[in-house]
Amino acid sequence: MDIKDGMSVLELIEQMGKSGVLGAGRMYRATKLLAETLDDDDTAVFLSVAGPLVPGGLRKVIRDMIANEMIDVLITSGANITHDLLEAFGGRHHYGMTGDDETLCQQGMGRIGDLYTQSEDFEVFEKEITKIMSEIVKKDNNFTIRKFLTEIGSTLSDDESILKTAARKGVPIYAPGLIDSMLGLQLWMFTQDNELHLDASGDMSELSDIVYGSKKVATVILGGGLPKHYALASNLLTGGVDAAIQVTMDRSETGSLGGAPLEEAKSWAKAKAGSNLVTVIGDATIIFPIMLAGAMEMNKR
Repeated sequence: MDIKDGMSVLELIEQMGKSGVLGAGRMYRATKLLAETLDDDDTAVFLSVAGPLVPGGLRKVIRDMIANEMIDVLITSGANITHDLLEAFGGRHHYGMTGDDETLCQQGMGRIGDLYTQSEDFEVFEKEITKIMSEIVKKDNNFTIRKFLTEIGSTLSDDESILKTAARKGVPIYAPGLIDSMLGLQLWMFTQDNELHLDASGDMSELSDIVYGSKKVATVILGGGLPKHYALASNLLTGGVDAAIQVTMDRSETGSLGGAPLEEAKSWAKAKAGSNLVTVIGDATIIFPIMLAGAMEMNKR
């Protein structure tokens, strides 16, 4: 690679493209595929987000992709939705705290790697989400998870919120594991005294309609887990996705879905024969912003 002073992001990535099958070469091929995908009006883009990527710094990246109509579907965890709401309600994520975990707990701090949250922010979250749910049930008490999240997003005032931006732009957010989060806990507590039902299977009907109504589907998978599987499995009935990019740190040896090579999805008809698949091993909070910046620059040429 030829590294020069003043290089652009894309120029650096193009130099990485000279590195064959190693990580740098994969970074180039993934960036090129992302650029082609974002520039193709016939391709529906599913963004799958697992892990603590909202507190890890990608909140605005995801929000801006929605605002700029780069993605058609967002599939994520209940935790990322919770952290988006925590910031929408005025909370924030901190770094640079000190002390062991037992001391942090006594101080009302929760730790996510080297990021921290305050219990006071979650108290505000609990109060605000309960108020929102109380207003929602006045309209109806039966929702799919996607419609429930759209209703929440439409009430928010924070323009930087993923949920608010998705509601405004008409981009559906699916969170099949919603109950496994602080939002899910508050939902359960709310239903002890109120009637509110979420229909998870109803989301599959809507998502299947999107898949069948799309000429092509490409998935961008950040992390693994349930969001990854939901994005791929929703395309099973049409023979699988046409293209996919995966950024993960999981390994394949354990047989986990998160670490599974994308090629494995072909055996399940979750990726089409001949589909363009690229996996980049690395931290998505590092890899994906660089990849997206390179793809955007590539599409401006």
